[in-house]
Amino acid sequence: MNVMIRLCVLMLVVVALPARASLPEFTDLVKQVAPSVVNISTRQATPPQAQQQMPDLEQLPPFFREFFERGLPMPQPERDGRSLGSGFIIAKDGYVLTNNHVVEGADTVIVRLNDRREFEAEVVGTDPRSDVALLKINATDLPVAQLANSDSVEAGQWVVAIGSPFGFDYSVTAGIVSAVGRALPDESYVPFIQTDVAINPGNSGGPLFNLKGEVVGINSQIFTRSGGFMGLSFAIPTNLVMNVADQIRTKGVVRRGWLGVLIQEVNRDLALSFGLEKPMGALIAQASPSGPAGKAGIQAGDVIIRFDGREVERSSALPPMVGLVLPGNTVPVELVRDGRVMTLDVTIEELPDAPAIAGTPSQSQAATELVGMTVEQAPTEVLQELGLNLGVVVTNVSGDPARAAGLRQGDVITQVGGAEIDSVRTLREVVESLPNDRPIPVLVVRGGNSTFLTLRLGR
Repeated sequence: MNVMIRLCVLMLVVVALPARASLPEFTDLVKQVAPSVVNISTRQATPPQAQQQMPDLEQLPPFFREFFERGLPMPQPERDGRSLGSGFIIAKDGYVLTNNHVVEGADTVIVRLNDRREFEAEVVGTDPRSDVALLKINATDLPVAQLANSDSVEAGQWVVAIGSPFGFDYSVTAGIVSAVGRALPDESYVPFIQTDVAINPGNSGGPLFNLKGEVVGINSQIFTRSGGFMGLSFAIPTNLVMNVADQIRTKGVVRRGWLGVLIQEVNRDLALSFGLEKPMGALIAQASPSGPAGKAGIQAGDVIIRFDGREVERSSALPPMVGLVLPGNTVPVELVRDGRVMTLDVTIEELPDAPAIAGTPSQSQAATELVGMTVEQAPTEVLQELGLNLGVVVTNVSGDPARAAGLRQGDVITQVGGAEIDSVRTLREVVESLPNDRPIPVLVVRGGNSTFLTLRLGR
């Protein structure tokens, strides 16, 4: 009887346990989307080497020896450079998307379809900043990839990549989205989708699909120390890709919005010093007076928390938002200044190649010791080189609180606690009036870039 009771209890427990969720099945998805994926190969004729080391003539056959003895040039065939990548079809009449770095410098681009037909492609246009290229092949009634709203992508969802890693056509790999809105060095205008999908050379330019069979991004980069996949891959979101592709197709050039500011991340101390409840937003380290932000009244020390109605969680989120705004449009920018929230309307301008901030020189002043450092008026030539019209330079750091704040010799201090520093005397007056119970923001120019540090006088 006891055995029967135990058996019944065990059966009840098993029935009561929730069914384990099964892993997704990708077979039907791959069959559905594979026809829209293409293989891309390129050829680049590289010129022969201009000079070669003189060989031992006695070791050469008579025919080749004659070229050297008579001073004739050696016959050298052109070498043919090749590269492989992937892409996908976005229009029935032959428009194809891939990465710029897949076709960059190519003399010939060949697109091979899923049915093995090959076409020589025209490069309609490229955008190196976003690493997007638009191609056109002479074909009709092609299978087209469906596009997703990449703003809806979330960490944790399943994604599938199809491409040609190492030349192995139509290889399928799967994984999950690790993070969204990732900023990479020198890629501030692309909010990458980070995944753990296995991506290798040859996958570049290929599509990243969600479980609905929609493209959420273009596989573009990997993080690696070995040259191969290490669990970190990055895709360009579809919304940004299509914005770029549409501009290339309709205008022949990609125009991006420009705010005219240098920004930095807001850490805990900076958030406290600027009156924020938590670290968030993009801190303005420098604003060009002649740029869109400067014209609208945005200044160093402002923290942008919303741009065009969208919340700015981190500083890396701001550049892509600005870049998507067409130059000439006016957008609301919500910011925090001196603990108060305010909104300014900013007319976005076109991103220039090298925005600059101009200024005029100031008068010099003797060196002074303050809060663990020695400062003096920045020389006129230094201010001119940095494009500043005021500031004092740190000539030595001897102790705290300057050392604890991260100040270094050569830093040019332009602002402390929201007050502009036009002289050593002003700096002393400002420091003497500062509170000791909270961190104070200090704006410095270092290596040509502006950045905020936090100074704690109570240390």
